[in-house]
Amino acid sequence: MHPLRSTLAAALALALSGLAHADITVGVVQPLTGPASGLGIPIKNAIAIWPKTMAGENLKVIVLDDASDPTAGVKATQRLITEDKVDVIVGSTATPVAIPMADVAAASGTLQLATAPAALPPGKDKWTFRLAQSNGVMAHAMVNHMKSQGIKTVGFLGYTDAYGELWLKSFTEEAAKAGIKLVATERFARNDTSVTAQALKIASARPDAVLIVASGSGAGMPQKAIKERGYQGKVYQTHAAATRDLMRTAGKDAEGTFVVSGPGPLGTQLPDSHPSKPLSIAYVEAFEKAYGPGSRTQFAAHGFDAYTVLDKAATVALQKAKAGTPEFRAALRDAIENMGRTVVSQGVLEWTPADHWGFTNETGVMLQVVGGEFQIAK
Repeated sequence: MHPLRSTLAAALALALSGLAHADITVGVVQPLTGPASGLGIPIKNAIAIWPKTMAGENLKVIVLDDASDPTAGVKATQRLITEDKVDVIVGSTATPVAIPMADVAAASGTLQLATAPAALPPGKDKWTFRLAQSNGVMAHAMVNHMKSQGIKTVGFLGYTDAYGELWLKSFTEEAAKAGIKLVATERFARNDTSVTAQALKIASARPDAVLIVASGSGAGMPQKAIKERGYQGKVYQTHAAATRDLMRTAGKDAEGTFVVSGPGPLGTQLPDSHPSKPLSIAYVEAFEKAYGPGSRTQFAAHGFDAYTVLDKAATVALQKAKAGTPEFRAALRDAIENMGRTVVSQGVLEWTPADHWGFTNETGVMLQVVGGEFQIAK
């Protein structure tokens, strides 16, 4: 080939290569400060050890702090969409933040993988898919365990915000099916430093069990308050409390507590028959290699799973459009909605056009704090 022709051919190939490839950009909005930071920091850490490529393309990740605040979360989402032109947003893990973020994502046609159980009105979650298990799925596992323990009455002590109210609704529905009655309902704000009065009312009702609905390090304070009021019954916590922060902040008062969780952090504790066991082990090994023994959390597993989901969906979407375009964002959304059965560390997802929650009732696993560690409950 003539040298000039060869040079032109090489230049054309390079130009075509540039047209065919573009970075996949992932925006991450997580509570890295504030009351929900115990949830968001582990997810940020899991994302930090993602591979540097996704579906064969270079991967760019931009992480912003929502400070556990809805207004900050919305502003971060707007910035990622307008300035950074992200293809997808992962977050938030704080339910009150994830919900208003969904409006911004939908208005721009940007996929949101919420790492919180963000409930949205029918038709408002077209662009939002949840990587966190729904409260209903987790309440199902919890109520089944309560039935096995012979529990007939429950006291509720939970957040005043969306996470608390949605858990109250889901638990009440599941409990009614099982003939379990709520005999006391008390609430508190995320930034409250004491729940003494509420705990006293709950303890005075003498329920068979107390359900505490709080998250991260915030779950320890009501746990201690209940025990300090002399309550001797069983205590249950939600999947937002499935971290070592519970034991760190509640100390000996956490002992014996039942906590519902996804299978992600359980690793070798899972039975060989569990479909998530290989990925759960892979998550635990990778995360604890990076951050040390015992660092695994329920939330970091969502960060680990986000890569599995996006890599699978992006492989399909790239056949239709180039990353960084509205067409790619739409193709990515469609690919997730139609990706079929997908095993992740936290269970089995099967999103459909009618269901953007994904996880089924087999997802929840009951844990118990034994000797300061989480074990699968008996």
